[in-house]
Amino acid sequence: MRQWTIDAFAAAPFKGNPACVVEPFDAWPEPAWMQSLAAENNQAETAFLLRTEDPARFGLRWFTPKLEVPLCGHATLAAAHVLSVELGLSDRTVTFLTKSGPLTASVSGDLIEMNFPAAKARRVALAPSVTAALGAQPTELWAANFPVALVDSEVILRGLAPDLGALAVISVEGASPGNLCVAALADPGRPYQVVSRFFAPGSGIPEDPATGSAHCILAPLFAARLGQARLAFHQAYPGRGGDLDCEVVDDRVLLRGRAITVIESRLRL
Repeated sequence: MRQWTIDAFAAAPFKGNPACVVEPFDAWPEPAWMQSLAAENNQAETAFLLRTEDPARFGLRWFTPKLEVPLCGHATLAAAHVLSVELGLSDRTVTFLTKSGPLTASVSGDLIEMNFPAAKARRVALAPSVTAALGAQPTELWAANFPVALVDSEVILRGLAPDLGALAVISVEGASPGNLCVAALADPGRPYQVVSRFFAPGSGIPEDPATGSAHCILAPLFAARLGQARLAFHQAYPGRGGDLDCEVVDDRVLLRGRAITVIESRLRL
């Protein structure tokens, strides 16, 4: 059985966010086995695919080293890349059947466009525990499936060194605990409009390099703020960085990015 490591939302190798993608199964393995392999891989996510009777439809599940998650953008992009580039799927559009409903990914040259549900955030009171854990003063706090803290500048955002132990136990009403997205408007002259980072110690990931699901919150939030449906985002993980082209269309977000295969391996299991 083969497995690939893919750099997703990456313009070059060793950029973006690595995800492992396992060759499609004919039946789902036991969840404990999938969780053990994800822990062994020790990447932010390992994606598991399931064949169906339709060659352009696959079951898709995502596991962090710690738990199964209901939605993952970069590993979905990685899965679409594997099906197209490594396994030669002729269909340009593939549908993934997931815990977040059907998700489509369309391949056009080296660009992959994914159609995800938008997540509408609501503004919430700024908790002192968030400020203390972050080590910086946010200007606003928003919440959807993840909390989002806004800071005044890209300089502040890039300089963050949060207390991950404190972040792991933070809970914002209605949002998953132990996760925090931080965002700011980009400095003038940048090739992107919004810059972000994503800390997820509650999911077993100290900091995620490029988080598609977080942009299902960020894209509607900043599209409304800036009056633009389509925006360029940069996730500023130190030493890597990921680039996402996001467009809000009604209650959906189109996430566009590139992916690069960096490792092909064989599982001896």
